[in-house]
Amino acid sequence: MKGTCLCAEVEFEISDKLPNLYQCHCSLCQKTTGSSSCSSFITSVEGFKWISGKDKISSYTKDNGFKSDFCSICGSPVPNRMNIGDYMWVPAGLLEADTDRTIAAHIHLDSRASWEKNANDTKNYPAGPESFEDFVSLLQDVQT
Repeated sequence: MKGTCLCAEVEFEISDKLPNLYQCHCSLCQKTTGSSSCSSFITSVEGFKWISGKDKISSYTKDNGFKSDFCSICGSPVPNRMNIGDYMWVPAGLLEADTDRTIAAHIHLDSRASWEKNANDTKNYPAGPESFEDFVSLLQDVQT
């Protein structure tokens, strides 16, 4: 299966059978994604191959060893080799095709964002809101 960053400058291929996914809710993943969690999976180094754009990857490593690789063009997080074993960490949203894999685990739930809620408890739009004005109005409806 192939994957790319947002601008498609960084491209990779996975030959291993895709494993199940996990979501990490730690504060570092929140900062890296700008969201409540990061959905990703772990695959073997042997089953991973860069196709193009490896020279477009920038990296940031915190003092504690947390590493974030990202496309220097579009800023998308991209796969990186884990510092434990012969594994690659891969953001699931980069995959180009649908997969039958599912989220098997949620980790670091003690760090979950205070604003994260179950989707069943919120307004849902299967294909996006029909009216942008109504959507903005919903977001502005703040109970004090």
